Amino acid sequence: MKRRHVTHFGVFEARSDGTALSDVTGWSGDSDPRHIIHNVASSQHHPARVARPAIRRGWLERGPGGAGRGDEPFVEVDWDSALELLSAELRRVYSTYGSSAVYGGSYGWASAGRFHHSQSQIHRFLNTLGGYVAGVADYSYGTSGILLPHVLGSSPAAVMADGTTWAVIREHTELFVSFGGLSAKNTAVNSGGIADHSAREEVRRAREAGCRFVDITPIRDDAFAEAGTEWIAPVPGSDTALMLALAFVLDQEGLVDTAFLASHTVGYDRFIDYVNGRTDGVPKTPAWAAELSEVPADVITGLARRMAGARTMINVSWSMQRQVHGEQPVWLGVTLAAMLGQIGLPGGGFQHGYGASAEIGLARRVVSPPSLPQGVNPEPAFIPVARIADMLLDPGGVIQFNGAELTYPHIELVYWAGGNPFHHHQDLARLRRAFSRPSTVVVHESFWTSTARHADIVLPATMSIERDDFGSGRNDPHFFPMPALTKPAGEARDDYAIFGDVANRLGLGEAFTEGRSPMQWLHHLYEGWRSRLGELGHHVPEFAEFWASEHIMIPVADPRQVLHQSFREDPDAHPLATPSGLIEIFSETIESFGYRDCRGHPVWMAPAEWLGKRDRAYPLHLISNQPRTRLHSQLDVGSTSQASKIHGREPIRMNPADAESRGLQTGDVVLVRNSRGSCLAGLQVSDALRPGVVQLSTGAWYDPDPEDPSFCRHGNPNVLTADVPSSTLSQGTTAQHTLVEVERWEGPLPELSVGRPPPFA
Repeated sequence: MKRRHVTHFGVFEARSDGTALSDVTGWSGDSDPRHIIHNVASSQHHPARVARPAIRRGWLERGPGGAGRGDEPFVEVDWDSALELLSAELRRVYSTYGSSAVYGGSYGWASAGRFHHSQSQIHRFLNTLGGYVAGVADYSYGTSGILLPHVLGSSPAAVMADGTTWAVIREHTELFVSFGGLSAKNTAVNSGGIADHSAREEVRRAREAGCRFVDITPIRDDAFAEAGTEWIAPVPGSDTALMLALAFVLDQEGLVDTAFLASHTVGYDRFIDYVNGRTDGVPKTPAWAAELSEVPADVITGLARRMAGARTMINVSWSMQRQVHGEQPVWLGVTLAAMLGQIGLPGGGFQHGYGASAEIGLARRVVSPPSLPQGVNPEPAFIPVARIADMLLDPGGVIQFNGAELTYPHIELVYWAGGNPFHHHQDLARLRRAFSRPSTVVVHESFWTSTARHADIVLPATMSIERDDFGSGRNDPHFFPMPALTKPAGEARDDYAIFGDVANRLGLGEAFTEGRSPMQWLHHLYEGWRSRLGELGHHVPEFAEFWASEHIMIPVADPRQVLHQSFREDPDAHPLATPSGLIEIFSETIESFGYRDCRGHPVWMAPAEWLGKRDRAYPLHLISNQPRTRLHSQLDVGSTSQASKIHGREPIRMNPADAESRGLQTGDVVLVRNSRGSCLAGLQVSDALRPGVVQLSTGAWYDPDPEDPSFCRHGNPNVLTADVPSSTLSQGTTAQHTLVEVERWEGPLPELSVGRPPPFA
C-alpha cells in the first residue's frame, strides 16, 4: 500500500520496504503534481548523506578556532563522543561569553513537518540554554518585510494570507499586471507543504473568463503558459522608472481616483509633485522612462490607460525587492493601485507575490496548525538575517536598520540546524572568510552541503521521511499525518533527539523535552490545537482518528476574501496599523530616519550595477532566480535536479544574439565571471530572455576551487552577487541582480566534489 508524505513541494505517495522508497508519485488529490518530488527518494541514500557524526580534524586536535575551516578533513566519531564535545563547548561559550556570543542560525525552508521544524527545535533548545543572537526578516522578502508595515500596516505574510483569492480574480479581474513574473515553477513550492497545486488551473480559468495578463519581466517564460501573457521586457532594474511613468500618465490624463486617495491614503500630494518634476525638475514622463527601461513610451502610456479602464490587479513579485533599492517597486505597486482607487474591490488592488509561492491566492485558515513552542529568547541582540557575513567580519560594527542603531555582537559559536547559508547568501568567498571567524560552527545536516563542509561539528540529521510528524503548508487547509516511511539512513538522528541528549548533559533535559517523546508531543500539541478550534466552534477529530486518516481539513474563514475590503468600506472602523491608519504613499516615519537610499515616498535611484551603466567589462545582466528542478538548494543531488545539469554544471540561459556574438551554443560549458568571482555553467540558448540578460538559477551546491574560493566549479551564482543591502531601511538581500561576462570554458573540466563526502582523516 502506498503511504503519503508532505514536502515543501507537494504531497507524494510511495511504497517503502522500511529502508528506501519506491514507486513515488504525486498525491492523487493533487490536480497538478510537480516533478521535483522525485528528488526525495533519489537523495535518501546518496553518497552525499552525512552518515556519522564528524568533527573537523583541526578543531578536534587543536581545540576551538577557525583556522582551516572549509579546508581540513573530518574525523568520524561515535555519537557519545560528538555530543560530549558539543556539550562541553556550549558550556564553555555560555559560561564565558554569554548568550550574545551564540548565533542561532536556521531558516524556514528546512524539511517540512510542524514538530520537527528545525527552526523551532534549535530556537527552543538555545532559549533553554539562555538565549541566542537572532536573525530577523528573511531572504525571500526581507526588504518588503520592513517596508510594508510602514506603508500598509501589515507584514508581507499577512498581506499574502489575506490576499484576494483566485476565485475572486477569476470572476472580477479584467487586467492582471504582474511586475517580475507569474511563475509556474515558484508555485510548485510552499513553506510547510502544498497539497493541491491549483494555481495553474486558476490562471487558466481566469484567462478563459476574460482576464488579460501582462507580464513585465526580462524573462518571457517566467509565467504560466496558460496565462497567454503579453510580454513587456524592460531593462532589469528599471521597473521603478517605468512605474513612475505609469503614475505620471494616470495623473496627467485625469485617470486618478482622487476621492479614494483623499479618504484612504496620506502623502499623495508630495509624491505626485515628485512625479511631475516639481521637486527635482525632472518630470517622470513615459519618454523619460523609455530612455531608462527601453520600453517604448507609447507602450507605457497605453498600459496606464488600460489599467485605468479595467478592474486591475497589480502584482509585484518577491523577486522585485531582492535588489538594490528593492523597496521602491513594491511601494509603487501599492501606490499605483491606490491611484486607480481599486484597493479593496473584488479583483482589483495590489498583491505581493501571486506566482511567488503556492499559498498566495488561497483563503486564510481560521487557525494555523500546531507547532513546537520555541519559548522566549532573553537575548536582546539581533541582526537582519542577510547581514550575517558583516556581523562575523565586523564585531562591534554599527549599522542603521529600520530607524534603529544596531551593534554587531562578537560571535564565538554559530549553531545551524535547517538551511544552507552558502546557498542563500551573496559573495560566497566573503562568506567563507566570515565563517572562519567564530571559534566553533555546529551544523545538523542530512547532506554534506557547503555549510556542513564549513563546520567543525557535523551531526547527521534525519530526513522528514525518516521520522513521525504532521504537516500543513502556509495557508493550505489540508493537514496530514506524516508517519515515518523508512528507518533513518546511516546513524542519522532527528534534531529533537540530538537537542534532548545535549540538554540532558547540561542538566536542562526536562526544560527542553518536558518529559515527552516525539509522539507524545504530537498528541499533546494536536489536542491543545483541537481544543482551541472547538472554542471557535469548529470540530476536528481526536488525535488517534487524525493519525489514522489520510488528512483532515482546517476550516477556512472566507473562501472569497478580498484584501483590504473592510478597510475600503470603512477606514475609520477598520484602520490600517500605520501611524495614520491609512495607506502611506508618503511615510513621515521613513522620512524621519533620514536615509538617503530610502526616502519618504517612492523615487527613482539608478542601481549601482545595471545595463544602464554600459559596463564594457561586464556587459550582461545576470538574474539569479529560483530553480525549476528543486527548492532553493534542497536535494540538489536528487534525480530531478541532476537531470537539468549540463556536463554536471548548473544551466545558464542566454539570448541567441548574445550567444552568437560570443561564438557559443547550447551544450557549451561557459565561464561566468565578474570582479567578485566566477563559476562554470552549462549553456542553454533561449529566445525567452531579452538581449543582454542571462539567467542562472540559485541552488547549485557551492563547490569552490581549493586554490580559489571565489571560483565555483558547479555553477552557484552567489560567487558573483554583491553582499550589499537593498537599503539602510531594510538591510535586505540584493541577490537577484549583478553584471557579468560569459565566455567559453577552454581546457579540461575540473572535477566536482559536491556529490561525495569531504575527505576523512
